[in-house]
Amino acid sequence: MKQYWKVGEIAGLTGLTIRTLRYYDQIGLFSPSDQTDSGHRLYTESDISRLHQILSLKELGLALEEIKSLLARNHCSPVEIVSLQIERLKERIQTQQRLLAELEHVSALMHLKEPLTVDDFTKVLVMMKKSHDKYFFERQMTVEQNLDRLGDFLAGRPDEP
Repeated sequence: MKQYWKVGEIAGLTGLTIRTLRYYDQIGLFSPSDQTDSGHRLYTESDISRLHQILSLKELGLALEEIKSLLARNHCSPVEIVSLQIERLKERIQTQQRLLAELEHVSALMHLKEPLTVDDFTKVLVMMKKSHDKYFFERQMTVEQNLDRLGDFLAGRPDEP
């Protein structure tokens, strides 16, 4: 027997609002597979998989229209999207780990009451800027850049961190 979820249940599972899910349906991005006789939306496992793809691509900085277009052309599978998410997350983790190492170094010097040099502060500031810039850069990329990056990844050419 096929399992169905109502819109409120999907909202509860995903943390999205019912209003957002209805909007996604309205623009043709995420529509339910079925509905009850009284018109309530019913979602299936494959719908939830599609929602994961949508949210993953959104997290990568793509606009809803880009996501809709990309999924309509079947340019990427759920496996490819998860792989792309993993690559981007690894990049963010590496940047944060470098910042953490610099902060720990400065903290150790402070605890030892050692003098901090301009170089010590500069390294921390540079890592903070990289961390900050990378985050906002990914959020503000243009449509073309997002699609190019996704296309490169799917072609087996992920960009360097």
